Amino acid sequence: MRWRGLAPDVLLATSGVALDLMMSGKAGGASAPDWLVPLFAVLVGAPMGLVRSRPVAVSLYLAAFLVFTDQIDAFASNTAQILLCVAIGAAGYLRGWGATVATVVAGALATGVNIADPGLAFTSGAWFYSAGIALLPALIGRYLRGPAGRLKEPELTPDVLLAGAGVAVAVLGTWPAWHTSPQPAWVIVSFVVLAGLALGVARRLPAAVFVIEGAVLLLANQELSGATSTVQVLMLIAVGVFAMRVASWFWNLVVYVAASSMASVVVIGSDTDVTALRVVLMLVVVATPIAIGRYAGASQSAAEAERLRVRESERLAIAQLRADQLAERERIAREVHDIVAHHVGAMVLRAGAARYAAPDGPVADALNDIKETGHQVLEDLRGLLDVLRDPGGDATLLADPADVVTESAERMIAAGLLVDLDVDPALSEAPLVARASAARIVQEGLTNVLKHAGPGTAVRVGLAAGDGELVVEVSNGRPPTVREPLPSSGQGLAGMRERAKALGGTLSAGPDAGGWRLSVTLPYPKPKVTT
Repeated sequence: MRWRGLAPDVLLATSGVALDLMMSGKAGGASAPDWLVPLFAVLVGAPMGLVRSRPVAVSLYLAAFLVFTDQIDAFASNTAQILLCVAIGAAGYLRGWGATVATVVAGALATGVNIADPGLAFTSGAWFYSAGIALLPALIGRYLRGPAGRLKEPELTPDVLLAGAGVAVAVLGTWPAWHTSPQPAWVIVSFVVLAGLALGVARRLPAAVFVIEGAVLLLANQELSGATSTVQVLMLIAVGVFAMRVASWFWNLVVYVAASSMASVVVIGSDTDVTALRVVLMLVVVATPIAIGRYAGASQSAAEAERLRVRESERLAIAQLRADQLAERERIAREVHDIVAHHVGAMVLRAGAARYAAPDGPVADALNDIKETGHQVLEDLRGLLDVLRDPGGDATLLADPADVVTESAERMIAAGLLVDLDVDPALSEAPLVARASAARIVQEGLTNVLKHAGPGTAVRVGLAAGDGELVVEVSNGRPPTVREPLPSSGQGLAGMRERAKALGGTLSAGPDAGGWRLSVTLPYPKPKVTT
């Protein structure tokens, strides 16, 4: 859940208007006309709908509105004082230091005007209070921007819900006492609202928030009797959050003892009859949020451990799959080496031995060609096996592509084909991977001509490069004689098509004027022209 869109703004504006209606309605007996109450409620509460997008402007507006309503003695000044603290906190969180200081100064001055009464001296304590009530929300907002206020999970929804619930409990719990307490209503509301908002950072600062709630509770017990019960509820919520966030049983015991002591100070009066049952009930009441917090914390820890276990299992499964694939590749490579390399090696040795029996003539040339071809096959096989064993490794090119094409043509000429090789000089400008693929295609194409058309067949091999593509053509004429074709593996044409497809190219092959024509196009990026 993300706090985006119009709905949160509408909720904030509605809450601001509702707060003023509650405060103004509770005031009663006001000399202002009744129709002014909803008007002022809208004027002071509706701008909160803009506090997320324009917190500085809303803060300055509420400061000015606070001064105005204070001068005309409107009850909406109490609401403006409370909402001003919220807007300053939003400015501290959403804007930089300069804007935050501006809102704090404006808020402190407006609060000073609100506190000052005709005929009463404005003491240094009043200035300190005016500055403090504007500075505290700004510091909270700035703190939430820093790394110390960040949790592993960036989700703010639980914090917003905690702050909202704290404010709701504070407002609803102290509402009946707003105008029966000897202190001004906005003083009571400011304290309890700040105590409620503090729960919004309880997950990040559980110990600090517990201390704040405890201090406010003791202050309320002395000066704000109408808010004592409400602040006590807020303190118990802070105790529960502390137990959820802090796993140490020692510190939970310390907090439990402190909370029990503060609760006893608040509950036990001079005329209270202390009985064992009441003591046990009070201890149980304080222990309940700790039990709930510990259960929630343990559930969170278990969920986090489960997520880590699943993540680790997935990582191990991927690693095992990778290991199995490499093992299978290694097995295939070993079998290919044992079978193919053995037979080709034997062929090379026998060709070399036969070379001594016929040192000169066509037979000697053929044996020499067989020997050299066998050596080349063994070298190529070694490179392919390296790639097969380590697909992610750096597959080195065994020979220059142009040399591969030339040697293939020479071997086919030696085997009896009439090869006409036409290589474009611009071929060297094509990428190495395209040239290497083209060389293998030419090699395979000439082999197919020899197998299916036989010696004496005229073959034209053309390689041209330019305009972002490399074109390979291998076309042969009609075979000179009818012959039995050699057995085919069935993989030659498919392999060439896979090579072309891997580079985004195309392959076409088919009969052509009694022979066969193979055409492959391999695209590649055009080189950038520098000026």
